[in-house]
Amino acid sequence: MSSDRIPMTRIGYNKIKADLDQLHTVEMPKILERLATARAEGDLSENAEYHGARESQGLLEARMNELRSKLSRAVLIDTTNLPKDQVGFGCTVKVKDLDFDDEEEFTLVGAGEEDYETGKILITSPLAQGLVEKKVGDKAEIDVPQGTLKFEILGIRFD
Repeated sequence: MSSDRIPMTRIGYNKIKADLDQLHTVEMPKILERLATARAEGDLSENAEYHGARESQGLLEARMNELRSKLSRAVLIDTTNLPKDQVGFGCTVKVKDLDFDDEEEFTLVGAGEEDYETGKILITSPLAQGLVEKKVGDKAEIDVPQGTLKFEILGIRFD
């Protein structure tokens, strides 16, 4: 898969689309209203509210462009046809950290579904890429900025 494509499920796609719609239909009109109110106050060169609203508008437009870009590069993945005996998109993998002798679980997800607090990591992340195609019993050594992670695959499930 080329690096400009973003793998995601329909759920992730719909979540990003809903976020974009919220920004476009709710947040942007609020900012435009702030701009109109500030403009009505006259001299814009010294109007802090106007400059704050313009900055908010720019940040919001950048966020909306980022979401549009993700949606335009989305590749929807149907996880039902993927091999169930190896680590892949949509699976939850249980690993043993061979350096610290503890167990962790990661769910490999697409854009829009990541949640690092609950172990949902992007399939495109270095950690996930180091686990992809491994089977139960396999060992993985994954180079990350903090060093090398060493895992043994304990289990693979698709919920």
